[in-house]
Amino acid sequence: MSEILVVASKVKSFIKEKGECNTAAETIEAISKVVESVLTKAVASAKAQGRKTVMARDIAGPGGAGEQG
Repeated sequence: MSEILVVASKVKSFIKEKGECNTAAETIEAISKVVESVLTKAVASAKAQGRKTVMARDIAGPGGAGEQG
């Protein structure tokens, strides 16, 4: 199991508030793996652009533009 990169209580609370659903234990690890993947790509994007700082634009999806720059 890799390091958990999300706050489990916050994730569970969000899911409960948004969908009135419970959260299975493996959900936290799965979400953490998604976060790890996004962050790994963001680090690579920043390095490819000669920066040591990861910025929102390094993160694909809402609020970030991927590798645009």
